[in-house]
Amino acid sequence: MLITNTPEMKFALDAVRQASALVKQVQTELVPTALTKNDRSPVTVADFASQALVVSLLAQAFPGDPMVGEEDSSALRLPEAQATLEQVTRFVTVFDPSATPEKVTGWIDQGSANPASRFWTLDPIDGTKGFLRGEQYAVALALIVDGQVEIGVLGCPNLEAGYRPELNGAGSLVVASRGEGTWLVPNDGEGNLTRLRVSDINDPKEARLLRSYESGHTNVSQIDQFTRQVAAQADPVRMDSQAKYAVMAVGRGDLLLRLLSPAQPEYREKIWDQAAGSLVVQEAGGRITDLDGRPLDFTTGRTLANNRGVLASNGHLHPAALQALSAIGA
Repeated sequence: MLITNTPEMKFALDAVRQASALVKQVQTELVPTALTKNDRSPVTVADFASQALVVSLLAQAFPGDPMVGEEDSSALRLPEAQATLEQVTRFVTVFDPSATPEKVTGWIDQGSANPASRFWTLDPIDGTKGFLRGEQYAVALALIVDGQVEIGVLGCPNLEAGYRPELNGAGSLVVASRGEGTWLVPNDGEGNLTRLRVSDINDPKEARLLRSYESGHTNVSQIDQFTRQVAAQADPVRMDSQAKYAVMAVGRGDLLLRLLSPAQPEYREKIWDQAAGSLVVQEAGGRITDLDGRPLDFTTGRTLANNRGVLASNGHLHPAALQALSAIGA
């Protein structure tokens, strides 16, 4: 292994690999039927099961470390949620035979801790719309120490080689360690680590913009303005979730924007939506800031309260992108 195999790294890789396998199983088993009913229950099951599993593994590996996750179990504890809780427990049991409904809800709630000087942050499924469409999503886990992301791991079950959509493949595990680069390994663990580097593109006209299908937390019209401002001619790469950061690290996308939605001008990014992906980009040679060019500040709790939006790039394009954002008033 070419990246330091510390206990923290071993836990992070193992946890994301297992959680990715779990949510892939939920997607395969539950989503096809739910799609015909406009039913969001599969993503609910997968979110809760993924967080429960990762927290249970953290409790074994680092029992003193807090987990700052997206979910708590209050909705699962309601009488009308009993069937959902049973489903969640069934999926977790595949990976931890000791799981019971009581243990599962306890693990989920341990994942709603507050940030400390050292803590982990988890998005159990980033990209719920992609998950429900049977497409792209990611399990995102990061270790933050004194406000600095030290380890970031993205599990992308439907992404081959870190960039190519493939629903029946092994999936990708993209891992970054501060000062040690960003690396790729198949999600099934079969294969060697491959070091990743962002692209060398420095002409904005050639930039490939990574765009989401989901528009809730961005400003689609301003992204269109931005594209015209930089005169980008390449077709955008459309994909949900932090899987886009994996694509950027592989060198198959060059710019990524999270602009402020007109409906939510005061919105601030959740730390679990950016921590793992930010290190993946940086350690692959890219750059990530907010829309004003400031580094992302992970010292302010569960949100990036001191930052407006996000701009990620291969580094070469960052100055031109910041200039274009200023020109369109983003």
